[in-house]
Amino acid sequence: MPATKARSSNAGLLLAYELSGYDNTQPGRLPDLLPHVSAKRIKDWGADAVKILIYYTPFEDAKINDIKHAFIERIGAECATYEIPFFLEVIGYDPAGGDEKGLAFASKKPEVVTKSMQEFSKPHYRVDVLKVEVPINAEFVEGSSVYKGHKAYTRAEALQHFRNAAAVAAKPFIYLSAGVGNAQFVESLHMASESGTDFSGVLCGRATWKEGIPVYSKQGAKSLEDWLSKDGVANINAVNGAIKSAKPWYAKLGIPKP
Repeated sequence: MPATKARSSNAGLLLAYELSGYDNTQPGRLPDLLPHVSAKRIKDWGADAVKILIYYTPFEDAKINDIKHAFIERIGAECATYEIPFFLEVIGYDPAGGDEKGLAFASKKPEVVTKSMQEFSKPHYRVDVLKVEVPINAEFVEGSSVYKGHKAYTRAEALQHFRNAAAVAAKPFIYLSAGVGNAQFVESLHMASESGTDFSGVLCGRATWKEGIPVYSKQGAKSLEDWLSKDGVANINAVNGAIKSAKPWYAKLGIPKP
């Protein structure tokens, strides 16, 4: 919380409401909330929005997904009551425990992302902005700049997956980096722009700074600061350059600029 007071006045603040991770004592990656936090408290602390992360896939058992639907309904109602925007971050996974970075999941990922965006666009969840993964894995797009030699989709197919996901989203949506490196995330954003989707920007962390962690661990804080001022800034500029086609959130809703 002290760090929130140090931010500049032009920077918005999202605060997380969920406990990090998920309940691994039972199947389904069930979420939980920080016990000392509420939407009211987040607003009282000066935040501009509530952020919730949930692991979700349409391929999960219906009873487990029903628990998650009710969980999001409660949070949406709470945010609506206190008139604070609700950012929902949806992370896909394999219920069978497969590798989410692998080829098999890459083939399922378009449907996981698309159906998740469709579900949580429903008005009764009261979500204001969807924070979603790109619907493809760029490492498996034939001919992409980060292609690793195993194809899950052609570039044309990948672009269509972007369009399909955007078409079912009834809420403004932004892309998250999901922990990939800068080159892969920027390539994904170029495809989003090429596909013509109406995404409203990005919300990412590790795609800009994670390569600086080994610098810090081996050489210390000063070296990390030097890395951030050079390579970190270059990473952010690369992301900014890739999202010039992003559309304002209000355009997605079909309303005038506030």
